[in-house]
Amino acid sequence: MGGDDRLPPIVLSVWFYCVYLTSLSTGTSQGTAGSYLRTAAMGNLFCCVQVDQSTVAIREQFGKFDAVLEPGCHCLPWFAGKRIAGHLTLRLQQLDVRCETKTKDNVFVNVVASIQYRALAGKANDAFYKLSNTRSQIQAYVFDVIRASVPKLNLDDAFEQKNDIAKAVEDELEKAMSAYGFEIVQTLIVDIEPDEHVKRAMNEINAAARLRVAANEKAEAEKIVQIKRAEGEAEAKYLSGLGIARQRQAIVDGLRDSVLGFSVNVPGTTAKDVMDMVLITQYFDTMKEIGASSKASSVFIPHGPGAVRDIATQIRDGLLQGQATTTSH
Repeated sequence: MGGDDRLPPIVLSVWFYCVYLTSLSTGTSQGTAGSYLRTAAMGNLFCCVQVDQSTVAIREQFGKFDAVLEPGCHCLPWFAGKRIAGHLTLRLQQLDVRCETKTKDNVFVNVVASIQYRALAGKANDAFYKLSNTRSQIQAYVFDVIRASVPKLNLDDAFEQKNDIAKAVEDELEKAMSAYGFEIVQTLIVDIEPDEHVKRAMNEINAAARLRVAANEKAEAEKIVQIKRAEGEAEAKYLSGLGIARQRQAIVDGLRDSVLGFSVNVPGTTAKDVMDMVLITQYFDTMKEIGASSKASSVFIPHGPGAVRDIATQIRDGLLQGQATTTSH
């Protein structure tokens, strides 16, 4: 060639035009701007494209599906009508769906479902071409199943059967989305949120129920305490009665022995004299006990010896009247 090694302007124009066409053909629908530029540059200069890890590329030839390209470097002869229609990620994706519905007992709730799904590499062409909006399609199926399942349950049953609701959603999604090249990995019912007024009412009901149980338990405990106290008092009175009876029996036995011994040792005394003396002794012992009591107040009693005689007379008269009544009957 001559001294000027520069390319003619017409060649440069054709080259830039080819670069522009290749950049249009290698545009991605789901890739980032950086990968888009890398793919365009490689396709323009070397007729090659790069597919990132966990991603597949859909190759078309003259607008018709040609092949699914695995991660790596692939030859893309643009002059043969081949281009990249788009990329499809194989990573696990998550879609959170919030669905408002009504339970059997007419309580409106928001059911939050979490759907984990991914595209199948073996059905990448179905996943790319058959669905225009995967997330909207999944959301529609979730709405349909939740609004068909929850209205059959009361609010309490819905909380208890969250796993059953999630299983129903997963089964329906698996049947529907497998035909489009997607796998449903797991479906979770994350939360069931009733209205705030319903929450407050439920909390008040639970609090009232717990207070009622606590009151019943407290009353039962008080009843047991009272029963045990009454049993203890009854047992104490019974034992006290036995002690008093034994004490009085011992007193009677002692008085009898004293009367008999005094009558024998002191000639000329009668049983009446001995009883008067015993009564006087008992009288003064009683006065002594009353005075020694810490809770005793002022007690006014006859203090002359004649008072003892009067008391003895009253006791004897009472005994004689009792004997007369017994004899008459």
